[in-house]
Amino acid sequence: MNKIVAGIDAGSTAIKVTLYDGNTFENILGPTGWNPREAANLLLEEVTTRRGIKSKGLNAVFGTGYGRKNLSLLTRDVTEISCHARGAKYLCPEARMVIDIGGQDAKAIELNGNGKVVDFIMNDKCAAGTGRFLQVMANAMGLDIDEMAKMKVNQEESCKINSMCTVFAESEVIGLIHKGNSREAIVSGLYKSIAKRIGAMTAQVSNQPPIVFTGGVSRNTSLHKVLEDELKAPLIVPNNAIFAGSIGAAIFAWESIN
Repeated sequence: MNKIVAGIDAGSTAIKVTLYDGNTFENILGPTGWNPREAANLLLEEVTTRRGIKSKGLNAVFGTGYGRKNLSLLTRDVTEISCHARGAKYLCPEARMVIDIGGQDAKAIELNGNGKVVDFIMNDKCAAGTGRFLQVMANAMGLDIDEMAKMKVNQEESCKINSMCTVFAESEVIGLIHKGNSREAIVSGLYKSIAKRIGAMTAQVSNQPPIVFTGGVSRNTSLHKVLEDELKAPLIVPNNAIFAGSIGAAIFAWESIN
């Protein structure tokens, strides 16, 4: 029987699972929900069933992410920084910097030429600038997160957002709406505030290109452009960028059995 391993990234809003057989990856994504352990187990069963195997037949299962300590079936858990760096390096071999923005945290990771972590900074004490922050702001404007992500913005006509605290920023957004400002101007202001925060984070590490942008928020093309303008550098969003953490975990799992 061929060897096969799994990597699980248990995020605050989404669970990502990756199977790896040494040649190909197979990914699956689902909401974290109220029970991350059950959600992860169901996704693992679904993706292994596709391959005609049982989850208990996997050679190794490595976990990472916000909820990794609560996962069952794990062989080992690995830090988010290590897994996201390894996954991003696989997806973009030339990467020297990784910006990962997920549901509840943001990370800036500097890599050397061999893909090893040189330095990093992580915002995990506050939801400012994360997927959760964007969701709250979208709700305040009567939008869903996909509508907000597709909205065309004009940075020259953006509103100024003074606070990055989710509670205070929501109050600011509501006040701007009541003053008659357009959603586009408010969203543009939010994106500029997020970009400045991420820019300040990367400045504490390094913003040496090539820079890879991963995590769920990397799918927001408007924010992507505003971030590029702030950093004055292109951001690479590889295919499967949202799976960088689980791919990294799967690679570590594979190496543990070989």
